Amino acid sequence: MVYQSAESLAAALVKHKGFVSYYLLDKNPAWIDRLHQARDTFTKNMTSVKSLVEEDWEKEAVAQIESKYAEYISTKDRVIDLYMKNDFQKGYAIHETTREHFAQILDLCEQFKTFHKTKISAAIETSREESNRLRYMALMAIIIVIILSLLINYIFARHILGPIRKIAEEAYNQGDSPRPANEVAALELSVHGLIKNTEQVNQDLKKSQETLLQSEKMALLGKLAAGTAHSIRNPLTSVKMRLFSLNRSCEFTDAQQEDFNVISGEIQQINKIVDNFLEFSRPPRLKTRDMSPSLIVDSALNLLEQRLQSYRVSIKLVRSVPLSSTRIDPEQLKEVIVNIIINACEAIKHDGRIIISEEERFVHPLEKVAIIRIMDDGPGIPDNIQSEIFNPFFTTKDHGTGLGLSISYNIIAGHGGWLDVSSKEGQGAAFVITLPIQEG
Repeated sequence: MVYQSAESLAAALVKHKGFVSYYLLDKNPAWIDRLHQARDTFTKNMTSVKSLVEEDWEKEAVAQIESKYAEYISTKDRVIDLYMKNDFQKGYAIHETTREHFAQILDLCEQFKTFHKTKISAAIETSREESNRLRYMALMAIIIVIILSLLINYIFARHILGPIRKIAEEAYNQGDSPRPANEVAALELSVHGLIKNTEQVNQDLKKSQETLLQSEKMALLGKLAAGTAHSIRNPLTSVKMRLFSLNRSCEFTDAQQEDFNVISGEIQQINKIVDNFLEFSRPPRLKTRDMSPSLIVDSALNLLEQRLQSYRVSIKLVRSVPLSSTRIDPEQLKEVIVNIIINACEAIKHDGRIIISEEERFVHPLEKVAIIRIMDDGPGIPDNIQSEIFNPFFTTKDHGTGLGLSISYNIIAGHGGWLDVSSKEGQGAAFVITLPIQEG
């Protein structure tokens, strides 16, 4: 940038030549005006150069050019003034001096320009040397990268790919799936299959443990319930018979009749509890036949139609196609569905909604299951009791026996399926019945 400004400065100075001589020839003042224009151009270039220089020697050189130029202008103006007064002899004498000043200024401009040209050439040479050095370094870096790549490939093939190939070969020999395109794909397929099988085995093992624990609880409590129920039923039957005899032979006052009715009602409740105990103590004896579980859902909804209306609870059934037929006990499965729906109605109390959805899916490549999901928008089940709701005699109701869900759990387990619950307090509950689909 400084070099270009210095070059423009020298060119502007050269344009000063000849205007005074032309003026002597034809006395045309236009030549003097053009001289002043050339001076203005030089002054602008000088200002530009002064704004660009930074080093002290540059500032000194520019100051020297500026000083010589001012002296040159002053002398030149004296010559023009003498020529205008027709004092040619004295004007000629001074004119020679201005030519010397012009030559000195032009020489200073050329020196300033030449120095910067040399400086630019040196910078170009330095850049070329730096570029060559960087090119050499880049070439060396490429060679080093190639060597390292070959070394890494060797290590990878020897210590990583080799063992992978052995593992993949074992996977080929032990698996039934088609051979993948490469060892990594085979290893990935084997690992994914192993992870999937491990997860499935863990889930099955957990469910089996839960089922076994529940079965042990049921067996122990069943014996206790059976003994207790038989011990209670004999004296209870005697009490019922004597109450019946008293009711026929005695005349009661209104207050006595009310007390009698309360006693009879409570005895009926005790008898119902005893019946539940006996039912709980007996393992479910299934009378299975081929039927679609969807028919059982429809039958349960027809049975509960009046009760749903009394609770002002609406039912939405989500079913794309009926579930496939499988071996089920219609009455006992209907008992499970009815029990869950009634529990949902009692939890909702009034003005709620129950959604029943049906679907089929594969839990193993060859095992297909039917899923009946019963969801309500009630208050939900607190987290701290969700693990206990299938335990016998656990209830949150004032007059419940705590056996409904336990019996339902046993019925579904007898079908080879499982009964699950998922709930968040304040967001309703969902009971999920999963039944294996099997031909009779």
